[in-house]
Amino acid sequence: MIIAPNAAQDIRKAFEWLRIENPAYALSWRDGLRDAITALETLPFKNPIAPESKEFDVEIRQLLYGRGTPWRIFYYVNDRQVSILHVRHGRQDYWHPTDTDS
Repeated sequence: MIIAPNAAQDIRKAFEWLRIENPAYALSWRDGLRDAITALETLPFKNPIAPESKEFDVEIRQLLYGRGTPWRIFYYVNDRQVSILHVRHGRQDYWHPTDTDS
């Protein structure tokens, strides 16, 4: 499992925001997110291809995580190696290859 620096930053920023908005939920969100990402190692092709995938040179998949409007975890699989690329809330606009900020 590889978590890209941008994805790690996305997770930290989301956790910090949740910690302010809903401290009790923030810890369970973080732990559940970690479990969901770890589970990708077992079944990496279980989740659908992200609509944004057509804009990239590799097949990008998405894992939806969380209650209400879910968070979108973007990743790709190369020789069964899972690389987490980006994490963003479902209410955010679509992800583009040129995005530098989540």
